[in-house]
Amino acid sequence: MIKIAVLGYGTVGSGVVKVLNTNANIIAKRAGQEVGVKYVLDLRDFPEDPVQSKIVHDFNVILDDPEISIVVETMGGTKPAYEFVKKALLSGKSVCTSNKELVAAYGAELVHIAKSKSVNFLFEASVGGGIPVIRPLNQSLTADRIEQINGILNGTTNYILTKMAQDGSDFDSVLREAQELGYAEKDPTADVEGYDACRKIAILTSLAYGQQVDYEDIYTEGITKITAEDIRYAKSIGAAIKIFGTSKKIGGKLYAMVAPQMIRSDNPLYAVNDVFNAICVTGNMLGDVMFYGKGAGKEATASAVVSDVVDAVKHMNINVMTIWEDEKMPVAPMDEMKNRFFVRISESERGKAETEFEEIEALDGVVDGEFGFITGIMTEREFNDTIAGFDSFVTRIRVGF
Repeated sequence: MIKIAVLGYGTVGSGVVKVLNTNANIIAKRAGQEVGVKYVLDLRDFPEDPVQSKIVHDFNVILDDPEISIVVETMGGTKPAYEFVKKALLSGKSVCTSNKELVAAYGAELVHIAKSKSVNFLFEASVGGGIPVIRPLNQSLTADRIEQINGILNGTTNYILTKMAQDGSDFDSVLREAQELGYAEKDPTADVEGYDACRKIAILTSLAYGQQVDYEDIYTEGITKITAEDIRYAKSIGAAIKIFGTSKKIGGKLYAMVAPQMIRSDNPLYAVNDVFNAICVTGNMLGDVMFYGKGAGKEATASAVVSDVVDAVKHMNINVMTIWEDEKMPVAPMDEMKNRFFVRISESERGKAETEFEEIEALDGVVDGEFGFITGIMTEREFNDTIAGFDSFVTRIRVGF
C-alpha cells in the first residue's frame, strides 16, 4: 500500500479523503496498488470525524516518516505551503496540490526540485478545479505549437455575470446572492477583481510556452464595473459578457490579460454559464480544443487532486517531465495589444465618434441619451488616446469577436 499525507482538512482536503475512501477499489485498480491516508495535518482537531485518528499538528511527523511517499497539499496560500512542499520534495516525496497561488509563484522552482529528486510535483487541480487541462497541455498537446489560450477560469464571476444577464440585476445584488449561496467568499476580492483568474492564466501560459510567466506582469481587470446597462447592450446584438483569461503569441511577443469581453453566440464559450469553467486552447495543427466542466467545488477539485495521486503512484521514482524553465518570458506591454472595444458615450458626441474612430458598429436605442458602439481593431494605446478626447465617456468593454 502507498501511504500518503494530506496537508489541510478544509474543503478540498476533506474532499480528497472522501474520494480516496469512496472510490478506494477503483483507485487501487488504476494505481496498481492500494492508496491510503496515514496522516492529515491541521491546526484543528475533529473529534466527531473518523479522520481524528489520523490528525497531526506537526509537519515534521510527516516529513520524517519514510512510509509517506506522497504529500497532498490543500492548505492554500504560500505560507507555510511553500516551505512544506519544498521540504517534502527535497526529502524525496512527490507532491500533489490544488494551490494555484503556490503554483503560480513557485511552479518552475518546484518542478525542477522534483526532477532533481526523481519525484513529481503535480498540480492538475490548480486550474479549472475538476477539469483536466494541465495534463493535456503537458502530455497530449505536445505535437502542437500553442497559439492562444482563452478561458472562463473563475466560477464565481461567471455565476455573477450569468445571473446579471438572466435577471437584469445589478452587480452588488447578485454578489450578495452568490455569497449567500456559498459561491462567493465573504471577501470576494480575489474573484471579482480577476486575481484568481490571473494566477490560473499565468500557470497555463507558463506550461504552454515552457517558461516562467509572472502573474504580476499580466494586465488584470475585474467585473465590478459591469452594469445592467452593459448587459442590455450586449443582449441587443445577441452577445454576452464574460470575463476571460487570455494569452496569445503574435510575432514572437506574448500578450496576456484578464478582463471582461463581449462575445457573440457563435463563440463556443458563449454558452458556458453559472459556476462552470471552460478553457479553449488553440494549436497550430489541431486548431481549437475546449475543456469544460465544474471549475470549483469540493468533490470536483478533490477528484483532480486524486487523479494526480494516481499518476504519482504509477510513476514512483520516475519524474514525469514538465517543461517549465526558470527563465522569465516577458509579457508585451498592454498598450500594444490589439482589440475591438464596445464603448458608451452621450448621444451628443455621436458625430464626433463617427469621425474620430475609423469604423464603428452602432448599437442604437438601448439606453436613452446614450450612443453605444463597437470600434474596429486598434491598439489599446490608440483607443485610450482617442477616447481621452470625449467628455461624455461612460465605459468600455473589450470585444472578443
